[in-house]
Amino acid sequence: MENHSKTQLQSFLKQLPPVEFCCVYGSSLHPNRDNAKSTMVDCILGVSDPLQWHSENLKLNKDHYASWMALLGGAKLVTNVADHIGVGVHFNPFVSWNDKMLKYGVVRMHDLVQDISNWERFYLSGRLQKPVQIISDNLDIANLNSVNLRAAIAAALLLLPSKFTEVDLYAKICSLSYMGDLRMLFAEDKNKVKKIVQGQFELFQLMYKPFIQEYESKELLRYSLSGNPRPVLSQDSDVSAARSLVSSLPPLVRSQIGVKLGEKKRLCDSGRVINEVVIGSRQEAAQCMQTILKRKVMVSSARQAVSGLLAVGGVHGMRYLGAKMRKAWNSWR
Repeated sequence: MENHSKTQLQSFLKQLPPVEFCCVYGSSLHPNRDNAKSTMVDCILGVSDPLQWHSENLKLNKDHYASWMALLGGAKLVTNVADHIGVGVHFNPFVSWNDKMLKYGVVRMHDLVQDISNWERFYLSGRLQKPVQIISDNLDIANLNSVNLRAAIAAALLLLPSKFTEVDLYAKICSLSYMGDLRMLFAEDKNKVKKIVQGQFELFQLMYKPFIQEYESKELLRYSLSGNPRPVLSQDSDVSAARSLVSSLPPLVRSQIGVKLGEKKRLCDSGRVINEVVIGSRQEAAQCMQTILKRKVMVSSARQAVSGLLAVGGVHGMRYLGAKMRKAWNSWR
């Protein structure tokens, strides 16, 4: 992100109640080649107490909210819709400020941390597996997100063949949070993953390089030029490698795989007894993980879609959905 744009967003944050975390994501941050100018800047705001935050923000920026929510229930309604219908995130889109159009989502910090570390909803964790620009970070979420990135590589490797390119790796990582997303059926560009990776390839490299090197040191990944202009990566496809990859997934996902495939107790090097997933084959483990993630994404995307339409109101909701569907339609033509 250009420095003046970052400064502008820091200035925008001063118009809101204090936040613990803020990041910008999406094409507005690093425009795709065929979309040089984005219509909306997308932000995630982490706050300690959404009820209190929305209460203060309604006093400062009531026009950011759907009028019916502000009038009928205020901060309590906003928070309840986000928590009980959605996945804990309330979005205010179409916020006009300094000749920019912004959309910001407000989430409880505890929920953000849980999703990053455990893929509980696999919603914001998916956002943070792609390049973002952190504007404010009081609780070192950037460092915590390393757990999320490491797990994303493990999940992608489970789904990839024995040989692939860096583009394949980043595309698979990027696709994890779209598997099962209902919007991909009718309201998203079918080439979205490809465009994200092509437009932000260098940023993906910068983001994942330390973790790729880590997997290389564990001999789970190998680089080979093989006369190709782009390096080819290779991995072992045996059960032992699959077991190592599954062990790098978040605890909740490992547990859910264990419920389906079975677990056994094992004494680890530190002397602790741990539960290890019983893996019969790599394909079995990959399919099981894919099914679990697809369901998480499907449920979260459906809940957030309903919550989002309620949160923005009828006019803005149709406007936003219409824009999404136009992009999807153009991609299928």
